[in-house]
Amino acid sequence: MEICKIHENASKCSVNTMECFMVLSTQAQKISIATLCGLFGTLCIFENSLVLYLIFSSPRTRRKPSYLFISSLALADILASIIFVSSFVNFHVFNETDFSKETFLLQLGGVNTSFSASLSSLLMTALDRYISISRPSEYKLLMTRKRAWIALGVLWVTCATVASLPLLGWNCCMLNSTCSELFPFVDDNYLSSWICFVLVLLGCIVYAYAHVLWRAHQHVAYMEKHQVQVAKQNARMRMDVMLAKTLVIVLTVLILCWSPVLVLMIYSIFARLSDHLRKVFAFCSTLCLLNSMVNPIIYALRSKELYSSLRMVFSRFRRQPKASEDSPEAESTHKSSMMET
Repeated sequence: MEICKIHENASKCSVNTMECFMVLSTQAQKISIATLCGLFGTLCIFENSLVLYLIFSSPRTRRKPSYLFISSLALADILASIIFVSSFVNFHVFNETDFSKETFLLQLGGVNTSFSASLSSLLMTALDRYISISRPSEYKLLMTRKRAWIALGVLWVTCATVASLPLLGWNCCMLNSTCSELFPFVDDNYLSSWICFVLVLLGCIVYAYAHVLWRAHQHVAYMEKHQVQVAKQNARMRMDVMLAKTLVIVLTVLILCWSPVLVLMIYSIFARLSDHLRKVFAFCSTLCLLNSMVNPIIYALRSKELYSSLRMVFSRFRRQPKASEDSPEAESTHKSSMMET
């Protein structure tokens, strides 16, 4: 049974029309969504917090611009997990509607900001690798810490500005225009513009990675021919090649997780969505959390510096129980030696 006629009711822009967007009709669907959000969100917060700790606890990694961009990605994924899970579960599972239009658009802006910042941080990381592998002799001059911080500042301000446009007035209530079938109060034209913004980011990332992979392939061929003469340069090349492969894996996961959501968003602009498709969209939205959860796992497995830092942290925790167990024996030995003296 159809829950609501979105085009007829959504244009009224009342809080009651938000019930039209609560597409989960059975308890099993709500439990499934809550379980996925809870699992992915908890793991995402833990893993990305660990990545931030590993980066900033080491003076060697926190000074590198490439790890500053990875830190921005981890921070964006943490914020996305917190804001998305809390708002998504309250809305779809607990059917919470006791808030104003401005509060909902503020929450939606927070989700869009964090996810856009996550995608933009991947773009910054791709551009960093692009410069590193295409102009290695000038990399340290071009990519300084100051420029990295400025780029991150522009990135976050741009994402926050774009995401806050519905709250500032670009919504179907203020403009008396057609509302989206997927998001309450959101204008279809804004949704189209946001999709174009995301597609441009993805296109730039794909272009940068394609160039990185092409240069990485050239480096591999060069290493095979001149392995003896340029051993030190080969080590740097191997690091660039490995990091390039890591970022390609991240991009692949990103596209696989975001494609279903983007396809349904685009489809909703040109055609009416059935209740079944809107339920599919709700479940596909949790794939964005899965992407945020997978990113730090890839870094831990592929980045030698982060992996070695992680091993040091684990070895430190292993030593603590042993030290506590050995301390009474050491104390008794010390006492006995004092008595003998």
